[in-house]
Amino acid sequence: MEQKNNIVPTWYKTEEEQDLADHLIGLEKTALDKWFKGDTSGYAELWSKRSFTYFDAVNPERVENYATIAEFLKSIDGKLYAETYDFRNPRVQAGTDMALLTFQLFAKTNLIDMEYNCIELYQKESDGHWRVIHSTWSFIRPMDKNFGAVKEVV
Repeated sequence: MEQKNNIVPTWYKTEEEQDLADHLIGLEKTALDKWFKGDTSGYAELWSKRSFTYFDAVNPERVENYATIAEFLKSIDGKLYAETYDFRNPRVQAGTDMALLTFQLFAKTNLIDMEYNCIELYQKESDGHWRVIHSTWSFIRPMDKNFGAVKEVV
């Protein structure tokens, strides 16, 4: 899969901050690489089974737990594809055992043209792995979207 990457600005104050940013951005890109090949397992592994919530641009309610999002992932597994995607402007802001990754995502998929502002709140869990405990994917400039063009997912 061809992936477009923008150079990340150097706003991290320490090598440790840069290393954490690289790690979390790498986790996200790995999940996205799978996602655009129709494989939802990257996010199934990245999102916390212990504590997870999710806001999606097309769902008016917050998803309250991993079990609910897992059912959604099953429903679209093998159905969403894109030859390329553009992962723009990633930034990680970190505290102790928590970090916020924000980025913009652009992709022309077989189901929808994606233009999202993405927010992934990571937490270092007791097993030492960083996992997303909250995710929000919102449309960039929703007033410009033609929602009639969205294709049926299932």
